[in-house]
Amino acid sequence: MSGGLLQQALRRQRGRLAAGVALLCLHQAAEAMVPVAIGVVIDRAVATSDTGALLYSLAGLVVLFTVLAMAWRFGAQISFGAAEREAHIARVGIARHALDPRGQRTGLRDGELLSIAASDADRSMEAIRAASIAAAACTALSVSAVALLVVNLPLGIGVLAGVPLVLLGLQRLAPLLTRRADAQQEALAATTAMAVDLVAGLRVLRGIGAQHHAAGRYAGASRRALSDTLRAANTKGLYLGLTTAVNGLLLAANTGVAGWLALRGEITVGELVAVVGLAQFIAEPVQTLGWCLQEWATSRASAGRVSRVLDAAPAVQPGEAAAAPPAALRLVLDEIGYGTLAGLDLTVAAGEVLGVLAYDPRDAEALLAVLAGTVPREEYRGRIRIDDVPAETLRLAESRGVVLVERHDVTLFEGTLRGNLAAGSASDDDETLLAAVRVAAAEDVLETHPDGLDQVLVERGANLSGGQRQRVALARAVAAAAPVLVLHDPTTAVDAVTEALIAERLTATRGRAPLATVVVTSSPALLRAAGRVVVLDGGRVTAEGTHEQLVAADPHYREAVLR
Repeated sequence: MSGGLLQQALRRQRGRLAAGVALLCLHQAAEAMVPVAIGVVIDRAVATSDTGALLYSLAGLVVLFTVLAMAWRFGAQISFGAAEREAHIARVGIARHALDPRGQRTGLRDGELLSIAASDADRSMEAIRAASIAAAACTALSVSAVALLVVNLPLGIGVLAGVPLVLLGLQRLAPLLTRRADAQQEALAATTAMAVDLVAGLRVLRGIGAQHHAAGRYAGASRRALSDTLRAANTKGLYLGLTTAVNGLLLAANTGVAGWLALRGEITVGELVAVVGLAQFIAEPVQTLGWCLQEWATSRASAGRVSRVLDAAPAVQPGEAAAAPPAALRLVLDEIGYGTLAGLDLTVAAGEVLGVLAYDPRDAEALLAVLAGTVPREEYRGRIRIDDVPAETLRLAESRGVVLVERHDVTLFEGTLRGNLAAGSASDDDETLLAAVRVAAAEDVLETHPDGLDQVLVERGANLSGGQRQRVALARAVAAAAPVLVLHDPTTAVDAVTEALIAERLTATRGRAPLATVVVTSSPALLRAAGRVVVLDGGRVTAEGTHEQLVAADPHYREAVLR
């Protein structure tokens, strides 16, 4: 799975990689020739005291270093640019899948997705950089080996035989590096997810005095992440230590053999300098190849996590049918079984404001999930019809264009109030938005700020009170003008007077055909304003009537709603 992602990245960037690798290989070849060139200068100019040869040699070194520097500059720019482009493609792909209205079967929390997008996407594409540098390092080793073969055949053979054996030995640690890196990234992602959850619910935690318990849970998760990180660091340290030790042994062996050959007169002083320089230089590409293997192992671990998101199947498979004209019954739920729902039958007529009271909050959550279209067809029983059309046959945009579910949890975005209100609306003109604000009784949000609709909201609307945030979210839902609007406890953070005002204005605005509204709530003001109320108990409808009728006839209902 991770290998497929990396192979696709390498194929997409093959043109840039070819150019970048060619330049990086040129850089390494030029760098490998530096000790050879110095050895030639010693033998041809210094040993012979030839001034002209010395000047020509110095000019040649200037050219060599110029080529070396420019090849690195442009080769690194092209190769690393290719890696950054692929990281961008991965981040955009993760965001696209995370925002896919069909949902994804990743099993990941929001914080884990954030960690993958912010960290793993970049780490996974380090493989491109590592591949480029590895090719250049192999070129450096090849040029060095050829130079040593020219100077002395046994030295060249020793390098050609020794380096592959070293790399094969180091490669045996790569699977362990991958496993440790994967465990580290998993632990960090889980810690990030917990941090996101805690920040989102910080006010609630403080309200119930549970912040210390939450901090303890986070500290425990952080300790586990630290443990996994230290294990990964220990493995990397062992790997780098072995690489350095082997490099030192290879350098000592080459230098020792070259010194012995020079004492016997089999090589010149210039050749000795070249061999010693090459022996020192060889340590760099060998260590670089070790680093590349380590980076590749880490990249594979991150690429596996990225692939888990990009390859995840959609949670919902919509149909291809278009929405039908408004029917007399906008919504029909027939024998629905999902979660705690057990054979639920429910209809919502055009022009109706329907109140739903669920004694068990799980019944309400299951009903909202089914109406929102986020439940795969194979996971619920029964039939859902939207304007007489089976919901599963509709295109997703069509079904969600008819039925809008506004959940209890308020989510506001950083930006202007206008931008938040118009997020789901076809129009952002003042008349539409102000009308929606009035329905939600949120005029005070405008009146208390000089910029009105253009006032800036910080992240999650934290510069508003809880009641203001809830009313802004309600205004946004109303502004969307959905044919069927489903609200879940839209007034829990407002006072009784404001709640009654919202109930009156909501029914006046939405209580006409072809619109339909479902309010899942225990608010007596909202239930009183509804034309019909149904009671869910044990996953099915157990009572139905107006609020007044149910209060008079049903003690359980009376106990649940009267405050």
